[in-house]
Amino acid sequence: MTLQGRFAELARSGGRGALVTMLAGSAPGTRMLFSADGASEGSLGDPQIDAVAGEAADELMWAERSEQREVAGATLFVDAVYPAPRLIAFGAIDFAAQLCTLARTSGWRPYVVDPRARFATRERFPDAEEVIAGWPQEAFAALGGIDRATSIAVLTHDPKLDDAALEIALRSEASYIGAMGSRRAQAKRRERLLAKGLTDEQLDRLAAPIGLDLGALTPEETALSIMGEVVAVRRGHEGGRLRHAGGRIHEVGA
Repeated sequence: MTLQGRFAELARSGGRGALVTMLAGSAPGTRMLFSADGASEGSLGDPQIDAVAGEAADELMWAERSEQREVAGATLFVDAVYPAPRLIAFGAIDFAAQLCTLARTSGWRPYVVDPRARFATRERFPDAEEVIAGWPQEAFAALGGIDRATSIAVLTHDPKLDDAALEIALRSEASYIGAMGSRRAQAKRRERLLAKGLTDEQLDRLAAPIGLDLGALTPEETALSIMGEVVAVRRGHEGGRLRHAGGRIHEVGA
């Protein structure tokens, strides 16, 4: 199968990768295929260009955009494919269902995890991609680990579950990690996690209390608050009101 064929198959299967084509340079028309695990196939005819192409492919497959690049006297086009981002909600509580619905509507793949099997059921979370009745370590393993396109929302108020999920998540590449709880509860959680060996730098990644300040009261509004923060972090924004923002309202694609 050609590299183009492999790339098309990767896209059809919901995989992540990038096909780099030299448009102009020493070997126009040559291609390299890069996958999310760092593997590559093919060559652009120059080890230096191959290396730079690999860096660009890794950047853009996770930034989730395709782009033309000028590198080392060559013009390359990096064509990236990627699955929908994941949102993993820990805690099979009522408004997790609304969060799944909103995430699904927004083009995300939502998952629900809770060790309490009587609550973690498909019937309660019809919009979830999968509902896992298990502890965080088991759930993360079942989901293939945590990558840079994974966001994690810890929604319970049970330190046993919260801490178990956060201890793993905060050591991972997850793009967003948020947790429910009052400011007092957050302070106690921070003390517990520091005692488990997490660093201040790792704990500073935690969005807690979770969500944007919308004044949310209902489960639907709470889900909107959480999903709003998840999207804002993914896009590199603070989530404030547009009337108070400067610059472009929408980013212009390459």
